[in-house]
Amino acid sequence: MSQTIVDEQLSRIEQDKSYYLFNHNLITHFSAEMLTPTYWQDNNEVTGSAQGRGTTWFVAYQDENNNQHDWVLRHYYRGGLIGRVIKDSYFFTGISNTRAAREFALLLHMQQLGLPAPQPIAYRVIRHHLTYQADLLSSRIMQANDLVAILSQAPLDKSLWLAIGATIKGFHDHNIYHHDLNAHNILINNQNRVFLIDFDRGEIRNTEANQSKNAAWKQANMQRLQRSFLKEKNKLAQFYFTDENWQTLIKGYHTGV
Repeated sequence: MSQTIVDEQLSRIEQDKSYYLFNHNLITHFSAEMLTPTYWQDNNEVTGSAQGRGTTWFVAYQDENNNQHDWVLRHYYRGGLIGRVIKDSYFFTGISNTRAAREFALLLHMQQLGLPAPQPIAYRVIRHHLTYQADLLSSRIMQANDLVAILSQAPLDKSLWLAIGATIKGFHDHNIYHHDLNAHNILINNQNRVFLIDFDRGEIRNTEANQSKNAAWKQANMQRLQRSFLKEKNKLAQFYFTDENWQTLIKGYHTGV
């Protein structure tokens, strides 16, 4: 096992065909097993879970000063039809091109910009000849619910619809593309602060030289979000979303209010 300090906060480990990157300021004693749910289960540090394509684990880490950190451990799974055949393997074309490394780098970039998104903690990539599997640890947005959970219970205040639109605009102003912008990936915490999560396959789209292309992907991103609201409204017996709500969100997007 070889460990390399990348910068003032990140360290890299390569062991056989496994690759790890972690924030050594947050993890004082790193273990490769920390990227597996078994590690947290054996230490009774699993605080919850959520079901999607696979199980997302909520875990608690206590540092050397006895401060607790709440994190999210996620394994990368394929979606769509191909996901039924190739569950969690991806073609390997270099560490920097892996899903985990790309999402980690994007989250780190957004943290440096001060955008409301999770903080990256660690990732691992395990290579199997031409393919790889990957896992990511990131910070958990505490005391927060996603929009689907919120809107299935009660209407949202106008000020929050404005805040959602303004928050998304903040990401778009920095050319941050969210590949799966939907109502599940927007959280609101108990202080009414809006966050975006799950940036798998997200990227920085530097298309400033072509303003029409820049505007097109941002518009498509918003249309995807609108479709997700309508999908939930059609699926759930109770879901508080109206066209007026959408127009208020759009107003917040354009005015930044």
